[in-house]
Amino acid sequence: MLETERHRIILSAVQERPVVTVSDLCALTGASEATVRRDIGQLHVAKKLRRVRGGAEAISPPQFVGINARPFAVNQTFHIAEKRSIAQAAVDLCEDGDAIIVNGGTTTFQMVHPLTTKRLQVFTNSFPIAEHLLKHSKNTVLVPAGAIYREQNIILSPFDEDGSNHFYARRMFMGCRGLGPLGLMEGDPLLVQAEQKLIDQADELVVLADSSKFNQRSSLLLCPLSRIHTVITDDRIEDRAAQMLEAAEVRLIVAQATADRKKRAQEE
Repeated sequence: MLETERHRIILSAVQERPVVTVSDLCALTGASEATVRRDIGQLHVAKKLRRVRGGAEAISPPQFVGINARPFAVNQTFHIAEKRSIAQAAVDLCEDGDAIIVNGGTTTFQMVHPLTTKRLQVFTNSFPIAEHLLKHSKNTVLVPAGAIYREQNIILSPFDEDGSNHFYARRMFMGCRGLGPLGLMEGDPLLVQAEQKLIDQADELVVLADSSKFNQRSSLLLCPLSRIHTVITDDRIEDRAAQMLEAAEVRLIVAQATADRKKRAQEE
């Protein structure tokens, strides 16, 4: 990642939260701790942020605290081939006339391209998903009431009545922070609250998780494995992860991302 890109991400992150730690910024940028500390020092000297012990803070604090999740623009750069293949497999489960819920995320966002050939009722809390489907498809699109969190491009509300309880879906499609023996994990209480409301409105929960998500953990549990009907992942899934899902009687769909990776490599 270029220095200018790292600086943009760091400045964006400090506007989302009161204080951002060096480890948070390493995860966001993919850079080493030494590089991030140097970036913070440069931005501090330029008076674009304030360096604090273990991290950085905004010179002008944000008006409201953001959520603990990577920015949408950053997440889009990871595991692109895998996300495309997983998203296509997800859309293959849909039939014209279905009512579905698509939770915000960069993997679920990849569903928009194959969804343009469908005619569905789509409820989504993702601003870019809703915008794309409105412009490029004949799907009926519904969104909940709430505030748009710019960094993650999602619509969230702290209130129970956001409109989601009036929509009933055959399936809900969502990504996750991590997936382990205890279940589906997320990184922020507001995300957990919003996603639990949506899960309750669907018969089947379909989780779109690239194989790296089986090695990631979070302190917040969204739902147990027993609530998940199907997991769609890529062909790099490890045997132990597949066995974990089988033991929990979760349907596993493996999307073949190898061909997509090779095609992208040839194009580059």
